[in-house]
Amino acid sequence: MIRKHLVCPKRIRKIPAQFSWVDQRLVREGYIESLSHAAAALYLFLVTVGDNRGLSYYSDASIQRRLSMDGDCLQNSRSDLIRTGLVAYKDPLYQVLALDCRQAKETVKRGGFPLSLGEILKGAKEEGA
Repeated sequence: MIRKHLVCPKRIRKIPAQFSWVDQRLVREGYIESLSHAAAALYLFLVTVGDNRGLSYYSDASIQRRLSMDGDCLQNSRSDLIRTGLVAYKDPLYQVLALDCRQAKETVKRGGFPLSLGEILKGAKEEGA
């Protein structure tokens, strides 16, 4: 067993006052394996800038500039995140979705297809009923 020790004890990470974190299930449940590097970068960006409900509204131009992506790369990355059930998008809003959503897991397992925000919200409503 590897014994863990702090590499830099003066810089222990603390949960910030604003909402921003990455769920470990992204790796444990295999979501990350189905993403391109660009899609993973976009996901990290959206998780970082999203509010407590996972919402953000950065423009395509701003995301492209911040992540050094061209328009096609951004569009493909966004499609990958929608296909895997990690993100919903309705211009101009992105929503980072909960990983424990049954619909998201089913989408990843079957290879997925892009879902509209309306379809995702409808599925979430049906789960809550």
